[in-house]
Amino acid sequence: MLRGGRVAVVGGSIAGCAAALAAHRGGAAEVTVFERASGRLADRGVGLAMHNDRYAELEAAGYMEAAMPWLQLSRRCWYVKDGSAPLGRRIGVLPFPFRTYNWGPLWHELRDRVPESADFRSGTAVTAVEVTPDGVELATGSGGGSERFDVVVGADGYRSAVRTAACPEVRPKYAGYLAWRGAFAAERLPAPELWPDEDCVYAVFPGGHVIIYRIPDGRGGLRVNWVLYTAPPPDLGLRFDNPTSLPPGTLAATLHTRLAHIADTHLAPYWGRLVRTTTAEELFVQPMYDFTAPHYASGRLVLAGDAATVARPHTGGGAVKALQDATALEACLTTAPDWRAALSAYGTGRAATGRSMVELGRQLGLGLVERTPDWSAMDQSGLEKWWQQADGSGAFGGRRLNS
Repeated sequence: MLRGGRVAVVGGSIAGCAAALAAHRGGAAEVTVFERASGRLADRGVGLAMHNDRYAELEAAGYMEAAMPWLQLSRRCWYVKDGSAPLGRRIGVLPFPFRTYNWGPLWHELRDRVPESADFRSGTAVTAVEVTPDGVELATGSGGGSERFDVVVGADGYRSAVRTAACPEVRPKYAGYLAWRGAFAAERLPAPELWPDEDCVYAVFPGGHVIIYRIPDGRGGLRVNWVLYTAPPPDLGLRFDNPTSLPPGTLAATLHTRLAHIADTHLAPYWGRLVRTTTAEELFVQPMYDFTAPHYASGRLVLAGDAATVARPHTGGGAVKALQDATALEACLTTAPDWRAALSAYGTGRAATGRSMVELGRQLGLGLVERTPDWSAMDQSGLEKWWQQADGSGAFGGRRLNS
């Protein structure tokens, strides 16, 4: 299928490393990875969660293993603020059979799996993608001209140059709310005995929530990872017409003020203090966008990860879906009669998954942020009924999360 073929992967993060591994296993003679960042991707310290079932599938496919640093969670505990009670009032508990990972160490493990024969070019941005009758020409901003490849995989994130070439009509759409993200060393956690390691916390309030869980730090310790979702203040003065993010140290004063207000007035004292423990250098803001490409393959162009679909993070589907894309690509390359049939099968199957993920993310965003219920009136039974409706599956363990 791809024997003797040259494959380029644009993007060298988790999606890119996994796609490079898939192309190698799928028979490509040469694999070249273009990563625009020149720094150490392993230094990124955000957390991600993976359903136990998804882990088992990815381990069986050879993309994950137990040696990658992880922490097992078992429960999702839901809290509302209740006077001065430190944790607030727990309104219910749902099963949460998820493993947590630190993005940086997970990327490092996947990077080590990319074969040494692959040409991994850090600090090299692809500036143009041109499909020709016999291949794809990639131009880079490094002054190196252009190179021809037989197949190009776009794993270059939500501002993908490959997606622009394959699906120029696709535009990310702002959802109307933000995610504040933070992580810090667990040693700085106030009164850690109040919060068991195996608990994922949902501290909910009118118009949003914060999800909090521990992740491995990659060195034998733990970090506290949290994501808080709610709408920005009306006087923000920032536009989110185009996909963007505000990295650590660049938050506008209005965003700091908004976060502090929520921590002090909407969260129980313990969770509010936890958020406040995060320093400005450990905070960043991610506006919520979503989109999905109508097809994941167009001729010799293939899309994977966030280049193909961005679903709201409520689904927990970013890195996990990128790994699933890679396993699907490898399976198609190794079973189809030729590369055209392989890419067609991949494109059709993964496009359906992308549409499902975006739909689920919007559904969860509606219930968790945009039209929140009266959390203070909810109990265990009410939470179970609400989650069944919000998740749309009746699977309180979140089986639809992570696809």
